[in-house]
Amino acid sequence: MSDWPEGRNGGPGERYGRGSASPRPESARAMPHVRRRPAPPQSPPHIPPQQGPGYEDGPGYDSGYNTGQVYGGGGQRGGGHGGGRGGDSGYVQPRPAPNWGRRLKVGVLSLVVVVLAVSVGTYFWADGKLKREVDLSKVIDRPSEGDGTNYLVVGSDSREGMTAEDKKKLHTGSAEGKRTDSMMILHDGSNGPTLISLPRDSNVEIPSFVGSESGKKFAGTGRQVKLNAAYAEDGPELLVRTVEFNTGLHIDHYVEIGFGGFAKIVDAIGGVEMDIPKAFKDKNSGADFQAGKQTLNGEQSLAFVRTRYAFAGSDLDRTKNQQKFLAALASQTATPSTILNPFKLYPTMGAGLDTLIVDKDMSLWSLGNMFFAMKGVTGGEGTSMNIPLTGQSVNGNLVWDKAKVKQLVEQLKNDEKVTVKGS
Repeated sequence: MSDWPEGRNGGPGERYGRGSASPRPESARAMPHVRRRPAPPQSPPHIPPQQGPGYEDGPGYDSGYNTGQVYGGGGQRGGGHGGGRGGDSGYVQPRPAPNWGRRLKVGVLSLVVVVLAVSVGTYFWADGKLKREVDLSKVIDRPSEGDGTNYLVVGSDSREGMTAEDKKKLHTGSAEGKRTDSMMILHDGSNGPTLISLPRDSNVEIPSFVGSESGKKFAGTGRQVKLNAAYAEDGPELLVRTVEFNTGLHIDHYVEIGFGGFAKIVDAIGGVEMDIPKAFKDKNSGADFQAGKQTLNGEQSLAFVRTRYAFAGSDLDRTKNQQKFLAALASQTATPSTILNPFKLYPTMGAGLDTLIVDKDMSLWSLGNMFFAMKGVTGGEGTSMNIPLTGQSVNGNLVWDKAKVKQLVEQLKNDEKVTVKGS
């Protein structure tokens, strides 16, 4: 009777199993390792251990149960399930959080670049509009320089660029040439700005000078004239020479504006608010004002600063009105609503710079300092006054108080607080 299990053939001499020549059962030999695909991510069913010959556990035996170990590339990443060959299947890389610090730096840098480019462009645009026509190097025998900066600010009756309609509207007349309608010294120093009006009818001496056009030297003869005659005779250079000679004060910069430019600046900023204490009317300037607060346009502003015959003090009262108006103009122009509004800033700058005549050494920086010094006079940081007078001369000209003028000039030269009282 055979000892082999039912269904198997052969005797002891035959090969066991699949023809193995080894006397050991096949299950005892190491089976070659078979790489399997990873099982799907689910709990495998419980498989009871197999019994019987050839199913004993042994070294290298693969029962077919996957323990979750993944062979090859890929595997689990970031809590996801592995899949595919050599990598993840269906896995989406999360977007990194935005770097707000870097974005802020880039934004600020871009803004700075834009502002810088606009500022530089504006500077060269404005600088190119300045008419640097006055050469102060032609002025001879000049006083020594002092502390602070002294500007000679001149309002002329120049009608340059005005049409016949403009002249009629602004009541300027059609006289040829140009004369000075107002003259002021603005001192900008550490003790605040000081604005000093020089009446056009001031009695002064014309000193020796060199002609601005001819280059010829003219000797002083002691001629006594009205101050505005110096400008009419040989222009800005002789005016500066005459002011320096009669005051002893060194003039650092010259600034002049004509009728048309003055009116355009006022209209560009939308008018200037003034508080007029008493109503007055003057047919020569076209002035017709009621008392109280009111906003003056360009035409009205020009009439306001030119009026003299409506006042008992004539030219002295006019200079006081001119000071009040120029200070108000500067104060109302240097506001955020004008400076930060390009639709208002550029027309204002264009209107002013197109008609300004300055000295050859004037920079936009110096012009800006002058503007803000003028604004400071209204803001209570400085003083405004007429030059001290003693009365009138036999020819009707206004005579300066030489002792007070000398004291005033010394205080300005030393940049001291001004204590001298004007007329």
